[in-house]
Amino acid sequence: MIILFSVKVSEKHRTRLRENYPDINFIFCQNMDDAKKDLKRADVVVTYGNDLNARLIDEASQLKWIMVLSAGLEKMPFEAISQRGIMVTNARGIHKTPMAEYAFAMLLQVTRQVKQVIANEAERNWDRSVRMSELSGKTMLIAGTGAIGKEVARLAKAFRMNVNGVSRSGRPVENFDQTVKHDELGKLLPEADFLVSVLPSTKETNRFFTFDHFRKMPANAVFLNMGRGDAVEEDTILKAVREGEIAHAVLDVFDQEPLPEDHPFWTEDNITITPHISGVSPHYHRRALEIFDENLQTYLNGGTDYKNEIDLTRGY
Repeated sequence: MIILFSVKVSEKHRTRLRENYPDINFIFCQNMDDAKKDLKRADVVVTYGNDLNARLIDEASQLKWIMVLSAGLEKMPFEAISQRGIMVTNARGIHKTPMAEYAFAMLLQVTRQVKQVIANEAERNWDRSVRMSELSGKTMLIAGTGAIGKEVARLAKAFRMNVNGVSRSGRPVENFDQTVKHDELGKLLPEADFLVSVLPSTKETNRFFTFDHFRKMPANAVFLNMGRGDAVEEDTILKAVREGEIAHAVLDVFDQEPLPEDHPFWTEDNITITPHISGVSPHYHRRALEIFDENLQTYLNGGTDYKNEIDLTRGY
């Protein structure tokens, strides 16, 4: 059995896998260009998902399973994968801790006016008139009630916030006061002080948020997007901020990354930009490989109960 990595992993992780599975031939590569020569004989490919295309899937004649060491799958060639009946699993859930912490770091940055405080510090300006606000008692609306959304909700409860959610199913979820289906989003917006999007990139969520949604929110509301950039038109965010429909937007994901230097987001005082770092963590590979290890044992034992198996028709 051959397991091919197009993902660069540390020697520590390589050694552990080889010691735990001495009968498996692991081939570790730096990237897909390096891995291509062994693709045709690989039974399993471990990838970030954005380095695969239909042609490579066709070349991988022995491929039975793709393990994606990330949550995002929007660049995967699902039609080619489905035609071959190849199983796909991903690392969904490993981002919940860093992304939830990121969300509150950013929201506290806005409510406690950290940008202004730092600017005042740089100018040696002792200004105690900076207007602060609190999270406690406010209402947060989370779009996406999966692993990340649940962790954001759990932390929100620690801040004594009211927490509502929107999801495809609208099913009740722990730490959410109420959840509704996608098409009921509008009824929760008037009371949402904070709107946090952790939506994935799918046909259902493309351009999910509209200007009308922002218009329904309180004028002091904050929008934070750390899901995918295509959930909302960038011009819509600009218009909502500039016209005062919302007070601030925190954006970690964009239609084009890196964000062009001449993009108007950079110069908006009431927009905070971060370079797609909400999920960054020193524990990323360890957590992702724990899921891979669990699924590999299931695979070797002929099981069927895989963690994070992807529905190829939906892409998530």
